[in-house]
Amino acid sequence: MDSILQDALIYGKKYLPSGKVANYIPELAKADPSHLGICLMLPDGSTYQAGDFQVPFTMQSIAKTFSLILALKTAGYETVFSKVGMEPTGDCFDSIVQLETKQLPPFNPMINAGAIVTVSCIKAQDPFEEFLALVRQLCFNNTIALNESVYLSEKRTGMRNRSIAYLLQSDQILEGEPEQVLDQYFHMCSVEVTTVDLARYALILANDGLDPITGTQMLEEWIVRIVKTLMLTCGMYDESGEFAVKAGIPSKSGVGGGIVATTEQGMGIATYGPVLNQKGNSIGGTHMLEYLSSKLNLHSFASKTYTAV
Repeated sequence: MDSILQDALIYGKKYLPSGKVANYIPELAKADPSHLGICLMLPDGSTYQAGDFQVPFTMQSIAKTFSLILALKTAGYETVFSKVGMEPTGDCFDSIVQLETKQLPPFNPMINAGAIVTVSCIKAQDPFEEFLALVRQLCFNNTIALNESVYLSEKRTGMRNRSIAYLLQSDQILEGEPEQVLDQYFHMCSVEVTTVDLARYALILANDGLDPITGTQMLEEWIVRIVKTLMLTCGMYDESGEFAVKAGIPSKSGVGGGIVATTEQGMGIATYGPVLNQKGNSIGGTHMLEYLSSKLNLHSFASKTYTAV
């Protein structure tokens, strides 16, 4: 497995020159474009890493999986999906086209409009504190915290998200005051993790909410099923269909450079590479996952012949 990850890293690095680091949030532009790392965990707890797997980065849109879990746990299925849909979209993640043409509610919780609505559905006295507690619990890391610099940078420059929130309010979709909901959303996106943290989280998702290492049921199966399905169909922005064909692994990316991925074989995988392609996905990360899918037969719709070693 170590050699396979090293080969995946070499393969992913070939594509770095054709992408660029996100710069619309100024703090994200400071990331080192040479960084690329991966962490993979097996159900027995065996962990394999390669490259810059310990470099911290902010979750950005990966946070949408956690906020969806929290909304479903606190508000329930009916409430959440009365405010946001389940359908993929061919538009970019921060598009306002759907809102302008009154195709409501937002298509899914993995685009910005849907994620902002999902955050507004969370029933908690302090949604961010509940969110942070959930992240720490599912990543088994109580030191995970907010990156204050990224949060402030995102808050200062998040005008497009403000447009989305106020459009949602004008159509009676958004619950709560837009600025308050946005502040929670910006906080959640700015939580800092590593690939090791996210691979541990992915291990739980891959095993239907059960932590195979401790034997503890961490999440209800119906919540995990919804989250993984939306990751497969919507998790890679408007590149989700192509990625599903090539890799076939339920995954969620973020413009901070991270990708969290689960497999039918019960593995948890996370990658980090801040150089993005035109769709906003880590270009090295996507190619590493495609490589692993091919070498380990991880595609959700392929015959399962791989046995963990």
